[in-house]
Amino acid sequence: MTVRPEVNVQSGGEAVLEMSIPSDTSGHEVMVTHGSLAWTVVERAGRYGIRLRDFEHPFVASFAPLPYFDIDPALRVKATLLPYDEPRIANVGTVIEGLGYHPESPGVVEFDLDGESYVLEAYTSGERLFYVFGDQTNQDETYGAGRFLYSTVPGDDGVTVLDFNKSYSPPCAFNDFSTCPVASPRNRLPIRIEAGEKYDPALHYSEAH
Repeated sequence: MTVRPEVNVQSGGEAVLEMSIPSDTSGHEVMVTHGSLAWTVVERAGRYGIRLRDFEHPFVASFAPLPYFDIDPALRVKATLLPYDEPRIANVGTVIEGLGYHPESPGVVEFDLDGESYVLEAYTSGERLFYVFGDQTNQDETYGAGRFLYSTVPGDDGVTVLDFNKSYSPPCAFNDFSTCPVASPRNRLPIRIEAGEKYDPALHYSEAH
């Protein structure tokens, strides 16, 4: 990035005139600012883009509180990791046509709800496990492409906890400019998970605004 001398652009609180901006996948993501604007470089499957934010956009000021289901202790469940013989690279779709999400998966987690067993494929995310899951509430009360959830990596006993009260909508639920993964067919549960974040279409910003 090369900045015109008369323009005040900063990174890390210091003015910059020229710099190389690492992508978000480099492990050294850098945010650059100019007034109310801030941007980063994102990389997805070898394709690069600029993710721009405007912290003084009128839609930000009108953004309402997020809706949630009531907390349900019964939807905080123990789950057992059933590891694959070797970790696999998952093939997960995204909201961008032709762009895939390919995380490493150590296996699936199995858990019980109301006397029935279910499984979700887990994805490795640093020191945690990450899930993109769908359920029957996607039809009416939660975001149609699914929701996100994290859990701890299981200990030696293979057990972790899925707290569906902490499940939340992906960024693509709020704008047209995100590259979110969507729940794969194997991660769509045939039941309603009435916990966590709901979806309000009024909180979605599109180019039509």
